[in-house]
Amino acid sequence: MRQRTAGQLGPLPEFLQAGSEDVVPVVTPAGDKMWLVRDYALGRAVLTDKRFSRASAVLPAAPKFNDAQPTPNSMMSMDGSRHTQLRRIVSGAFSTGRIAAMRPFVAELADRHLDAMAAHGPGADFVEHLAAPLPLAVLCSLLGIPAEDGSRFRDWVEVLFDISASSPREKARRRVELADYMTDLVNRKRQRPEDDLLTTLIGLHDQGELTMSELLTLGLTLLMAGYETTAGQLSLSLLSLLSDPDAHRELVARPERTAAVVEELLRISPATPLAFPRVAVQPVELGGVTVQAGEAVLVALVHGNRDGKVFAEPESLALTGHDAVHLTFGHGVHRCLGAPLARLQVCLVLERLLHRFPALRLAAVDAPVVWKDGLATRGLSLLRVDW
Repeated sequence: MRQRTAGQLGPLPEFLQAGSEDVVPVVTPAGDKMWLVRDYALGRAVLTDKRFSRASAVLPAAPKFNDAQPTPNSMMSMDGSRHTQLRRIVSGAFSTGRIAAMRPFVAELADRHLDAMAAHGPGADFVEHLAAPLPLAVLCSLLGIPAEDGSRFRDWVEVLFDISASSPREKARRRVELADYMTDLVNRKRQRPEDDLLTTLIGLHDQGELTMSELLTLGLTLLMAGYETTAGQLSLSLLSLLSDPDAHRELVARPERTAAVVEELLRISPATPLAFPRVAVQPVELGGVTVQAGEAVLVALVHGNRDGKVFAEPESLALTGHDAVHLTFGHGVHRCLGAPLARLQVCLVLERLLHRFPALRLAAVDAPVVWKDGLATRGLSLLRVDW
């Protein structure tokens, strides 16, 4: 197996650096105690064990990670049959056939943004030219949100994902603005239906399958989760690739390997460092500790992906891949619905980017890379490149 050194993991919050045991106690940004699971197998077990509840984790008395967690009526905050029903409602939008049908649109969008980057010239910011606008445009198209409103959504979403830099009052104000906008958009689409996911959800509401609250929350959940994580994943994947000259050269020479290499980039540089918290509904033995009923557990996807018991030379980028599946998209019933769409975007962007700029490299400036600070997801706010 050929392996290379992967790119920098980047800055991690202090609580994610605590201890080295499989299960360690940590204090969250909200000041509450939780158990952090760093082990791959234990993490997968937590994500599939019904004794660890997502619904219990959003109750008022539950330990809090931060103030940006999904609301109780979000699909990501549910257990049981209602979660299954809501997931089934939107899963068709992310079927293999639907994602394949989106490929020409995403490719054309990537080429258009690459044209703008080329026009800017060397020293262009990959985040501003591609990583941020492309996934936002893709999601706006999927949901049926007017393209001209994309920049407003980007501002709203980045504040709501922020876990430290913006105040609770600012987040509350942005949530109200976003909810008001979506309510108005739903009303407009009811009068003028279109071929998009939001129009489909409106039809299901009118048939009694969705409440209005669930409709709005589903739309916002898909937009927010899909945008911030994919934007982060695009920039992190490129940074890791540019930090590994051998992998970079091989991918330029053999673009048919892109999908396999992308899986390793997803493993080694995940935009999502943690799964949402779960709360134990009864005492559970977990990795040598007892998680008491009412205590919360966080699965560190970023650590599970680098578990040396599962992945050989886990800090390295294995160009031939691994047998084990990474945890970047989660595991179990809450596994990310949008994983196929995220994969498509990362693969297409890297393919077209390296075809257009085979000599792509970090820009020769003092600080070509700036990491985002204070977000629940990982990513870059700046990635300057030359070619």
